[in-house]
Amino acid sequence: MIQRYFGLSHLPFDRALPPADLFQSQGWQELSARLDYIVKTRSLGVITGEIGAGKSTAIRALASRLDPIRHPFLYIADSALEPRGFYRETLAQFGITPAFHQRDARRQFDHAFLDAYENQGKQPVLVIDEAHLLSTSMLAEVRFLTNFRFDSLSPFALILVGQPELRSTLRLRTFEAIRQRVGVRYHLSGLQESETKAYIEHALKQAGATRPLFTDAAITQIHTIARGVPRVINTLSAACLLDVCAQNGQ
Repeated sequence: MIQRYFGLSHLPFDRALPPADLFQSQGWQELSARLDYIVKTRSLGVITGEIGAGKSTAIRALASRLDPIRHPFLYIADSALEPRGFYRETLAQFGITPAFHQRDARRQFDHAFLDAYENQGKQPVLVIDEAHLLSTSMLAEVRFLTNFRFDSLSPFALILVGQPELRSTLRLRTFEAIRQRVGVRYHLSGLQESETKAYIEHALKQAGATRPLFTDAAITQIHTIARGVPRVINTLSAACLLDVCAQNGQ
């Protein structure tokens, strides 16, 4: 309906855009640079942002940039993640049958990641998404993940991604040891109004639009309601186009 009425090649504001076609705001570029730095230095990074700000999309783009041979990419998003499940999942993604007991699985994890780094020339990248929901026991386990050879070696990059409350959690004295190990912190904010305009125009251009479809007043209203959050901008913009089609009997 929308495609036919506006003469588009495909639906705009689709979250499944290829990474190369994503809009790169200033915040996006800064986040991308920090993610690349975390990988390069095999650091512990903490990335936060509001729901829909684009954190997971940025991680998807990071994965697409990495050489899968040199940087095996492991991604976990589990709100009920506990240490035993964490080791089982990471080992399975690494192609290793995990041991039943957590202690044995942890040894397997240590051996696999050290062997990959020292003997295979690999530097794995491990991402834990929805990290603001991690249990106290899982956050405590993060400390052990970064303590190879008495804290003198880091064979992989570890990235915690979550909503703003993750920052508050890590400020607690209980997690002081983790906070001290964080090499990179970044909070992804919403778009500025000028960026919202550019974002909408970019999405329409990617969909094949050859002329503006939104007035400046409409974009201002969308930006105000969405507070610059890309996911909400997508939803509101698509709803506007659909409403125009409905009003014109399409």
